[in-house]
Parts: sequence; structure tokens; C-alpha cells
Amino acid sequence: MKKLFLLIFFFGITSTGFSQLKSSTFEEIDSLQLIQKRKIIVFIHTNWCQFCQRMKTTTFRNQEIIEKLNSNFYFIDFNAEEKRDIMFNNQTFKYKPSGNNVGVHELALQLGTINNQIVYPVLCVLNEKNEIILQYNNYLSPKNFKLLLGKLEE
Repeated sequence: MKKLFLLIFFFGITSTGFSQLKSSTFEEIDSLQLIQKRKIIVFIHTNWCQFCQRMKTTTFRNQEIIEKLNSNFYFIDFNAEEKRDIMFNNQTFKYKPSGNNVGVHELALQLGTINNQIVYPVLCVLNEKNEIILQYNNYLSPKNFKLLLGKLEE
């Protein structure tokens, strides 16, 4: 009986205490916008970028940030080196190889290029019409990301 109680208690805490960050795909955005209009936050990153990985393990694990993103925005976690074709905004974007097993996705370039270059990580914020309203290319701590979300919610 004690074991059953502990098991129920443990699952009760883990299922309600910590929420997971919901990530959408570009292909899902149009249908999601029909249900509820929201701004879209695209986190553009690579596997080799240290600051990208740090944001994943700090900023995007912060419970307050997860709750705000899940309830007020659509969030897309996008690897800039993704190799599959992506349909977004009535356009097909493809991976562009630039060398031996090296390249970047056209959509990452479209959303993440600032001053003619892409520097990771990039946060790209789109309005409900998929128009870019903000681009930021640098590590954002949980504290600074919360400030940004507060401004975007206004």
C-alpha cells in the first residue's frame, strides 16, 4: 500500500509540477493560427553552437518561460542544418549544401539573416501573418528572455 501511495504521489508531482515546452512545426502554424492567433517564436540553432545548447539547457527549461511560451505563443525549435524540405507561408524551403556534409536551410537564412549574415542562436519573432517583427542573434539568459516575452505580450 505504501508503494502504491508513493507511486501515485510521484507521478502526481511530475505530471503537474513541471510542464514541457510545446514545439510546433512550420507546417502546423497555419492550422494553429486558425484556432487561435498568436505570435510565433522561432529558435534557430545548430547542434555545434555552444550558446544554442546553453539556451536549450537554461532558458528553455525555465518553468516560467515554458508556461508563457505554451500559453501565449507558438514556439518552433528549428535546427538551421535541417535537411528536409519545409513548406511554410505557401513556399517550399530546402537545405542548401555548401560543402562536404555542411550547409544551411533556406528557411534559416530567410528568418535568421541579420546584416547579411546568420549568427547563432537566432530568435525570430513573427506576427500572426508570418511577418518578421523581431530578430535577435545572441544568447538570452532566462532573465532577459522573460523581459523580451513581457514586451512581446504587450
